[in-house]
Amino acid sequence: MLEANIKAQLKAYLERLVQPIELVASLDDGAKSRELHGLLEEIATLSDKVSLRVDGSNARRPSFGISLKGETPRVHFAGIPMGHEFTSLVLALLQVSGYAPKLEEGVVAQIKAIEGKFSFETFISLSCHNCPDVVQALNTMAVLNPNFEAVMIDGALFQAEVDARQIMGVPSIYLNGELFGQGRMGVEEILAKVDTGAAAREAEKLNQKGVFDVLVVGGGPAGASAAIYAARKGIRTGVVAERFGGQVMDTMAIENFISVKATDGPKLAAGLEQHVRDYDVDVMNLQRAVGLEPAATPGGLHTVKLASGATLQSRSVILSTGARWREMGVPGEQQYKTKGVAFCPHCDGPLFKGKRVAVIGGGNSGVEAAIDLAGIVAHVTLLEFADTLRADAVLQKKLHSLPNVKVITSAQTTEVTGDGSKVNGISYKDRVSGAAHHIALEGIFVQIGLLPNTDFLKDVVKLSPRGEIEVDARGETSVPGVFAAGDATTVPYKQIIIAMGEGAKASLGAFDHLIRISAPA
Repeated sequence: MLEANIKAQLKAYLERLVQPIELVASLDDGAKSRELHGLLEEIATLSDKVSLRVDGSNARRPSFGISLKGETPRVHFAGIPMGHEFTSLVLALLQVSGYAPKLEEGVVAQIKAIEGKFSFETFISLSCHNCPDVVQALNTMAVLNPNFEAVMIDGALFQAEVDARQIMGVPSIYLNGELFGQGRMGVEEILAKVDTGAAAREAEKLNQKGVFDVLVVGGGPAGASAAIYAARKGIRTGVVAERFGGQVMDTMAIENFISVKATDGPKLAAGLEQHVRDYDVDVMNLQRAVGLEPAATPGGLHTVKLASGATLQSRSVILSTGARWREMGVPGEQQYKTKGVAFCPHCDGPLFKGKRVAVIGGGNSGVEAAIDLAGIVAHVTLLEFADTLRADAVLQKKLHSLPNVKVITSAQTTEVTGDGSKVNGISYKDRVSGAAHHIALEGIFVQIGLLPNTDFLKDVVKLSPRGEIEVDARGETSVPGVFAAGDATTVPYKQIIIAMGEGAKASLGAFDHLIRISAPA
């Protein structure tokens, strides 16, 4: 089942196994069970520290658990963990055997100290690039603490269960049978929800921080670049980020990052974070900025307020808060988010196999989404507000060649409809005739651009009519000592490589500012 080069790489990884482990499979007579059995047999042949049993009693079939030999498994995979989840499988094999996870000592101690009973189920799709973070985080927690159990469930393989729980977005995480969260979550974020006192303890720690020379708000490409350039100047640098990596974490194929022929968002984001941590930078993750209080006097301290209640002070600030998906702003959209209204076709597309969906937006993102979905779903309707599509000609040609895609232009979406629990259609108005229409469907993928994350900066720094932070040639805002970079600013062309350059420029601008305010009169 495994290609020769993959098998060779896996064999090399399995040489790192610490203690003997056991794969316990629960199978039936189906084709997928035979496929899983073949995969597990291949794995078992690659190391004398791996053994296989096929007498598992798990109700989900095919599935398997991983445990130390003779123990009861706490890490489970319901389905065949290939695609993006193959890495989750490899890490689980190693960590169950005793191979230490790459976590800070404090985080490991925090996980081990949690009491209670935590049975996690994570519904994923094998094409989802956000799902492995959740699966790997929960598997690690189950390895470290016997009070935890984690199971990955391939939604496409266990469709009846997906339908019964009305899951329309992945990853969907359940704790002890109740919905715990949706979307990408790492160990720290899960801990913050499970360990109820963690947020208050972290806020108190943040309040004890000293004054920074440069405080970067945001951990995307612009923020990472700014932090590195500041740290290289030998000044006290901090990064406070709601999610390190930012919007890049939701990006699949990246093929225009100069000198890197091809990569993906999560891989690039991991590289950014590691590069930042290679320097003396205080990284404060999972912290959302909700306010900025500029210095009262020239050369004074700026104060950044966080959602946790903590405050941080710095002699200069670089705002790199990025952007988020633009929403339609119509009735029903909020009610049916994750219940049919989705924003990531790569992640959630497989859940709509054989169903009817709409894509909102005729730019490159919308047309690419429609093309991808057409290979999975029964039918795609693309709705575009303008009278023509805006996507590249090559994408439009491909789109129009697909037999199960319909394109409707001059369409103003007016409402998302549903039955109270999930989407059942979308309403739109023909902008030429004024006629109202309704399309019966099960899913809606919104691809209409981005909004800058600048709501907390209104009346603080000057913003454009689009809500973008206005910056000068050095990246400085209307407030002296406050700089900005990346997709949250007025700089045109929202691209990763441009954001990185702007982050470097803003950092150099901030350093120049610090020199000038520190210079003797």
